[in-house]
Amino acid sequence: MGLKKVIRLIRKNKTFLITAHTNLEGDALGSELAFASLLKSIGKKAIIVNDDILPQGYEFLPGLNSVKRYKAGMDIGKFDCFVLLDCSDLKRPGNVYKLNNEKKPVLNIDHHISNVYFGDYNWVEPRASSCAEMVYKLFKAMRVPLNKDAALSLYAGILTDTGSFRYSTTSSFTHQATADLLRYGINIVEVFRNIYENKPYQDMLLLARILSSIKRTASGKIAWVELKRGISHNKGIAFDLSERVLSFLRAIKDVEVALLFKKIEGRVNEVRVNFRSQGKADVNKIAQSFGGGGHKTASGCTVKGSIQQVKAKVLAKIKEGL
Repeated sequence: MGLKKVIRLIRKNKTFLITAHTNLEGDALGSELAFASLLKSIGKKAIIVNDDILPQGYEFLPGLNSVKRYKAGMDIGKFDCFVLLDCSDLKRPGNVYKLNNEKKPVLNIDHHISNVYFGDYNWVEPRASSCAEMVYKLFKAMRVPLNKDAALSLYAGILTDTGSFRYSTTSSFTHQATADLLRYGINIVEVFRNIYENKPYQDMLLLARILSSIKRTASGKIAWVELKRGISHNKGIAFDLSERVLSFLRAIKDVEVALLFKKIEGRVNEVRVNFRSQGKADVNKIAQSFGGGGHKTASGCTVKGSIQQVKAKVLAKIKEGL
């Protein structure tokens, strides 16, 4: 579906419920805030509800006080359209989907190659660097003027989902969009420090402990870490532990695929697996074989079994691909 149909849908409705995936990060949160800003600029009403708490490091983003957290039985009032941002399927937003009990039209805006086109209206661009880049396109296509707040949210989304402009989906358009956003007086040093260089000392010691348990196989082409129960369920950690660990694993010489395994809190024999690839291995296909998905170089899945069983199955599958 093209942008024109998305724009028509937005124009004809008044009130929008907006959500994104669980385990919020910069792209999901930045896209939500910018999309809400766009709607308000044209006289629409936007309600943002997420299943998770707000991630640490993004307190500088304007409009966070308007973001609600899902609670069973919550009353958000009537809405005309349900917008899911940065979600590849209906599992990703968690419990928020229960709020659409009147079956209002679902608008799916996403950039994951694994998107299953679950919406009544689907705007999916797998080549886009981020969902925030797509929301930026929407501003331009609708000729809605940007302001500093929306520009800041979009910049944070693009910055984080491109790995600071180093992932393969970073295109010339990504840089052009970013250059346009910087015209609104964004302090890029402060943004970077808030997101990446604002971590408590104790959390860094914990990260060091985890990295000391790195293991490798396949002649060093695969590196992985298992997050122990006490660590993976620690809600006090002030940064995205998974992303930090995977970033270090990817930085090891000769590593083609980096993996993180962690048991899911409150579930028996279910393990979350996060994949990162340097490009030769398509980890989206590997994740899809286990019921997950994402991008060619960054994906995830949830696999039933003990952590030892899951590690054995997943590692064997990756070795086949290498």
